[in-house]
Amino acid sequence: MMMMKKKHTLSISHHYCFLLSLFSIFKSSISTMPHNYSDALTKSLLYFEAQRSGRLPHNQRVAWRDHSGLTDGLEQGVDLVGGYYDAGDHVKFGLPMAFTVTMLSWSIIEFGEYIAGAGELEHAMEAIKWGTDYFIKAHTSPNVLWAEVGDGYTDHYCWQRPEDMTTSRQAYKVDENNPGSDIAGETAAAMAAASIVFRKTNPRYSYLLLHHARQLFEFADKYRGKYDENMEVVKNYYTSVSGYNDELLWAAMWLYKATDNHRYLSYVIDNAHRFGGIGWSITEFSWDVKFAGIQVLASQ
Repeated sequence: MMMMKKKHTLSISHHYCFLLSLFSIFKSSISTMPHNYSDALTKSLLYFEAQRSGRLPHNQRVAWRDHSGLTDGLEQGVDLVGGYYDAGDHVKFGLPMAFTVTMLSWSIIEFGEYIAGAGELEHAMEAIKWGTDYFIKAHTSPNVLWAEVGDGYTDHYCWQRPEDMTTSRQAYKVDENNPGSDIAGETAAAMAAASIVFRKTNPRYSYLLLHHARQLFEFADKYRGKYDENMEVVKNYYTSVSGYNDELLWAAMWLYKATDNHRYLSYVIDNAHRFGGIGWSITEFSWDVKFAGIQVLASQ
């Protein structure tokens, strides 16, 4: 769990790890089905609906939730309504949120037919789009990405429903003067991966996601820096311990997978050794460390 977490609940990125293992079990057990993994999958996806921020849709299945965070970004003159709360609290942390969307997208790419067989493909795609719609809003210009709304210091010491919250809704961004290659790279990866998911069903949206992914990758690569060094409010919650090199490679791999443009593959090949992560000592795959995922994509 994260540091200084008063509320002992799963973050969206930690919940995703459970969901990914569930997808794998569901695929391997499809013939015998000793347990009702379809029901487990349904309940897992409901978690993301419970974490929604913003104006909820008419088909919201978690009926005890209501609209919240409807003025997010107002003080900064930008629309930041939407996205996901992190872990039973009301902060919208961009880095784990983006990783979650990347991995949800990867799940559909790898296990889509099994998710569809369980009748959950539409809900899984809705979970992705709830995140990417927010990222589009948060990416207000090529070199600006709003990376967090709210702060853990006020939020984690206050128990409230999001519908009633009175804690800080200050928004924080990365830009040319205050770069965040890790969060910009992960958000680029999320949008590139999601563009593959929506390529057939919503090609216009898929193209829009790719447009943002390309811009975010260029921003992340050109203006390099750790986001937590330029946005100290995140330090005690989602510090980028691994740095940003893994996110640059991760984003490039997903852009290559989404576009088949060898420029992105060449970027990975040319930088893999210098950026690290090509050895056999990788022991973690998480919102912070992406090297293991890069190796899997590269091996494919």
